Amino acid sequence: MIRCTEVSFTYDGADAPTLDRVDLTVGEGELCVVIGPTGSGKTTLLRAVNGLVPHFTGGRLTGEVLVDGRSTRDFPPRELADVVGMVGQNPAASFVTDVVEDELAYTMENLGLAPAVMRRRVEDALDLLGLHELRYRPLATLSGGQQQRVAIGAVLTASPRVLVLDEPTSALDPAAAEEVLASLTRLVHDVGLTVLLAEHRLERVLPFADSVVLVPGRGGRLTVGSAAEVMVDAPVAPPLVELGRLAGWVPLPLSVRDARRRAGTLRERLTGAEPPPVGPMPGGPVMARLEKVSVRYGDVTALDRADLGFRAGEVVAVMGRNGSGKSTLLAQLAGVRPPSAGRVDVSGGDPAGLAPRDLVARVALVPQDAGLLLYSDSVAAECEGVDHDTGLAAGTTSAVLDRILPGLPRDRHPRDLSEGQRLALALAVVLAPAPPLLLLDEPTRGLDYPGKARLVRLLAELAADGHAVVMATHDVELVAQVATRAVVLAEGEVVADGPARDVVCQSPVFAPQVAKVLAPEPWLTVGEVRDALEAESVSG
Repeated sequence: MIRCTEVSFTYDGADAPTLDRVDLTVGEGELCVVIGPTGSGKTTLLRAVNGLVPHFTGGRLTGEVLVDGRSTRDFPPRELADVVGMVGQNPAASFVTDVVEDELAYTMENLGLAPAVMRRRVEDALDLLGLHELRYRPLATLSGGQQQRVAIGAVLTASPRVLVLDEPTSALDPAAAEEVLASLTRLVHDVGLTVLLAEHRLERVLPFADSVVLVPGRGGRLTVGSAAEVMVDAPVAPPLVELGRLAGWVPLPLSVRDARRRAGTLRERLTGAEPPPVGPMPGGPVMARLEKVSVRYGDVTALDRADLGFRAGEVVAVMGRNGSGKSTLLAQLAGVRPPSAGRVDVSGGDPAGLAPRDLVARVALVPQDAGLLLYSDSVAAECEGVDHDTGLAAGTTSAVLDRILPGLPRDRHPRDLSEGQRLALALAVVLAPAPPLLLLDEPTRGLDYPGKARLVRLLAELAADGHAVVMATHDVELVAQVATRAVVLAEGEVVADGPARDVVCQSPVFAPQVAKVLAPEPWLTVGEVRDALEAESVSG
């Protein structure tokens, strides 16, 4: 269904190819997962399959890409739309209507399908992706995860033979991600749909993969094989694989079920050892507070009588289903709009009423669309502008960027960066001035595992220096690594609030992979297990 033969691609102005002599075959009815470090060329490979590379990106493409027998060199994207459907990393950028149901029908209208066919396919998409309760909702009122599902549904209604997805679960809560992946698997198995999917959160997608393509970056050759084969020495790997490597399991487990069946000996070795204690909650001064805050958008209550305080030294993870009110909570702390009821206080003032200069001295927000913070024409200019505007020493922001994503070319325009690279730059822009309260909305979207580890170290240091960090996230592995406290929202209400280890280990939905494998003991990360085993070896 997809065949790439000696495909190389170099962006205009680049001194090296992003893709180099790619040979790849993906058969009909196959789910192929594309993995690799941030900025390695995964998105470029996906865009080559639907013709965006090079028809809209420019650059030089050699070799041949065939999709269902059609060459992307001869057929531009509009003439491949009945064969290839693509959902990018920013689903909202593809929306052309205002209401969910209209968006699902739009592509079919352009294809001239009969109304009866359109109605049936819309209903199928609503059921398949759990969107039936949102069918009449304005797209502007949806959460990022809800928008992601609508974008996938809008593509599926055209009944393409190939579906290309760029990080389709990055904005979804764990349960919604499982539902979407299960739906895609049904389409692969029952309808013969071919799915090419790039993803950084491999813990979610590897169990569903028929094959895996590792894009190493820097012009390296692709590695193609089964998930177990590629994961043996892949530079990016989920916690479950890292745990398998540590325990010496062969073949490596790809699902929690497989790992639990092999974990008996590991549990015995950990007998008597205890995870690091939760300890008391940080007792620094309160940096921000919500007092019975409610937020309404028309008839929708996004936040309902939230009563929360955030202290210096905390890293607080705000979790919950898509649409539960996480982004709304951050927006209240950032002063984006006043609440419908209640009171918000940040460092002794109402953020919605502060002058911009006073507000940025107290709080900073990285939104889900990190590109909203970037306005200069190069990475270097962004970094230099932050240093100048905030009175930092020259090179400070650039140094923070290198801590999150080393080696990012400074002459690149932000719009030419991958989603993960753009996020890393936006994080550097916000983290470098280090305001007392840092708000991060899905801060690992587009980041690979090494990048996530570097961000974890930086956030832990900021918290240790007395800053308060509040992050809305679906990334349970991030929560396991850095959060001291977890708050869970449901329908805008706070339903759990406590030490992160207690909250996530007690939840079958939000528990990280290591906790699921080693339950009932509350281990959270591979690092904790490694430290315990090393201590056992020393004492033995």
